[in-house]
Amino acid sequence: MSIYDIEVTTIAGQPQSMSAYRGKNLLIVNVASKCGFTPQYAGLQALYDQYKTRDFAILGFPCDQFGHQEPGNEVEIQQFCSSTYNVTFPMFAKISVNGSGTHPLYKYLKGEKPGVLGTEAIKWNFTKFLVGADGTVLKRYAPTDTPEAIGADLGPLLPGGKS
Repeated sequence: MSIYDIEVTTIAGQPQSMSAYRGKNLLIVNVASKCGFTPQYAGLQALYDQYKTRDFAILGFPCDQFGHQEPGNEVEIQQFCSSTYNVTFPMFAKISVNGSGTHPLYKYLKGEKPGVLGTEAIKWNFTKFLVGADGTVLKRYAPTDTPEAIGADLGPLLPGGKS
């Protein structure tokens, strides 16, 4: 199994295969609208704007498993993201990242890149996974790792070299 065998649902409710992102470097993030890390949306959008023409995409997956910080439905989430942070990177339907209902994408990501001390559980919103253009899960970032800091890891991976 690879990441490209997994199906996700867009925020508009359409099924989509992760194979649509084959050949792109990805930053996959579990997001929330009412979290202390929510301002990272601005940095994520800046990163997307900077690298989207270089085979890079950010994929946002809303999650309400941490302190009920994503209470809205998909329409409300989309409206918040676009009106507050001008988000244009792909957003998806709300999912679970932990527990018995964990979405297959997050089962895969956590299995490929466990966290500190080998634990697979996602600790909080805005945990990020960097996936290479070949589908390899390269790195797992903590919620406190800012998009700006992650940008330093992206440059060398993307077509065209450094920054």
